[in-house]
Amino acid sequence: APAREAGVRTVFARTGLVVAPGGGAWGRMFPLFRAGLGGRLGSGRQYWSYIALHDEVAALRHLLDTDGLSGPFNLTAPEPLTNREITAAMAHVLRRPAVFAVPAPVLRAVLGGMAGDVLGSARVVPARLLASGFRFAFPRIEGAIRAAL
Repeated sequence: APAREAGVRTVFARTGLVVAPGGGAWGRMFPLFRAGLGGRLGSGRQYWSYIALHDEVAALRHLLDTDGLSGPFNLTAPEPLTNREITAAMAHVLRRPAVFAVPAPVLRAVLGGMAGDVLGSARVVPARLLASGFRFAFPRIEGAIRAAL
């Protein structure tokens, strides 16, 4: 608020789950899927709004470099998917089965408070980012996964 009050252009980047090979949920999922141990988490109906690492960086640069942009921007791919759909895409791209499922109570017991991040649902669309002229290199999950390999 003080920056805006001083006349400084302020942008708020609200990011989704960044598809990258290391760190975060994806860093833990890639090895499991490669080993054929991947599967949906909880019901699989929860929406995961994701973005490829390449697009995350490009979107941040776009927000910094484009005069006139200010306020909140969602940094997520244009098509949010459910955990079930992402699981199927991971299995397809990595050519591995995804037959396992981890029930929500097990995730809560193992992850504690962090289970909410995995089981929560957020169907976020980057409407303002797209309207500002940004173009995704990896708008679909399969491309985002391949880019992270």
